[in-house]
Formats: sequence, structure tokens, C-alpha cells
Amino acid sequence: MKRTIGLLLSLMFAATVSAGDATKGKEKSVQCVACHAVDGNSPLAMNPKLAGQSAKYLVKQLQEFKSGVRENAIMAPMAAALSDQDMADIAAFYASQKIQFAAVPDEYIELGQRLYRAGDADRDIPACMACHGPSGKGMAAAGFPALGGQHPEYTKAQLMAFRSGERNNDENNVMRDIVAKMSDEQIEALSYYMVGLH
Repeated sequence: MKRTIGLLLSLMFAATVSAGDATKGKEKSVQCVACHAVDGNSPLAMNPKLAGQSAKYLVKQLQEFKSGVRENAIMAPMAAALSDQDMADIAAFYASQKIQFAAVPDEYIELGQRLYRAGDADRDIPACMACHGPSGKGMAAAGFPALGGQHPEYTKAQLMAFRSGERNNDENNVMRDIVAKMSDEQIEALSYYMVGLH
């Protein structure tokens, strides 16, 4: 039921909301600053960096926090106060910002790079870059998020949430099916490897 509501909201959004205005989005993002920083490069590892993320992906997440498809006690009330146009404007602002990258710890490079670029045929895990691009910038038109530069702790937490089913807002169970086949070691290596992708 929640998935149907989320889909209906997405269709209604596409039909009724004009493109986001980054200038207005900057003004409207004041409530986001405490967790995500002024430019979307959150210094807190538990909060995602929003800078450089595709507007389409950000709007989808906000809509799903608002509808309850994606459950989060902090984001639900924040999103509840936003109109569809507010979401589009805020998403346009964060999409226009530049993400800050970090160095990848050496111990994660080999396994992380192998998983990201080639997957793991023995476990039937596809290459992450098939959906998220060779440089981790995602595929904005398809709504696949950018992963490069994200806090590794946040990425790891989201992958674990997909694996447990706690997070279930992925289309056609794609992420849940993939992460279910991954070991803890693979999830950690991939999370830390992607922080340097750009």
C-alpha cells in the first residue's frame, strides 16, 4: 500500500510541479542545515551528504519520507512540512552543490574496487557501476543515486538496512536482492571504497 502511495505521489509530482529553483531552494533549505550543512556536505557521518546528488533522487526520498514509504523519525516531520515545489527547489539547490571527497583507506581498495567495477560472479553480485556509473555519479535520469564521496558509515548503514529489509524503498527490490548476497566484509570494503569515487 505504501509503495502504491509513493508511486502515485511521484506521478502527481511529475505532472504538477515545475522544475526546481536552486535559488529558492537555498532559502528553503535552512531547516536542513543542522544535519546536512549549508552546502549539503554534512560533517556528521550518520547524515548523508546531499551535495551533488541528483534532484530526481532527492525528491523521491523526500516524497517517500513524507508518505511513510521510507521510515525515519527525523526526516518524516521535516518532509511533512514541505510542498512538492519546496522539495523540487531544495533538491535543485543540493544538486547544484559540489560534494567533498575523502581518501580511501588502503585496506579497502582492492576488494572495494573489485566489487564496484566487476561485482562477484561467485555470489551473483553485479558490478555497482552498472547502475551508479564508473565514477560513482549515479544515473540522474534513471533516479539512481550518486555514491561517490558519501560518508562510508552512512553508506554502510544504508546497505545493512537494505539487507535486513528495514529500508525497502528500492524499485523492484534491486538493492535488497543484491545486498542480501553480500558479506559484512564486502559491505564494509565497498562503503569505504566509494568515498573516493569521482
